[in-house]
Amino acid sequence: MIKHPIATEKAIRLMESENKLVFVVEEKATKPQIKKAIEDLFKAKVTAVNTLHTIKGQKRAYVTFAKETPAIDIATQLGLM
Repeated sequence: MIKHPIATEKAIRLMESENKLVFVVEEKATKPQIKKAIEDLFKAKVTAVNTLHTIKGQKRAYVTFAKETPAIDIATQLGLM
């Protein structure tokens, strides 16, 4: 379902300003499936999931976390920070 997180400059900026993380996900993954997978993996409350298909054929999920769950903490768990 979730392949790996993205640590680009834009993704780091989103994490700091909007409490979002960006993940590469499987093509057939739906928004509810992505939300459930993230909540189960990180024990964090997700408020929204937006998806994007890139030119390279990847599907990216922009996951917004609740205020009580800072995205920076999850990024630290993943080794991005």
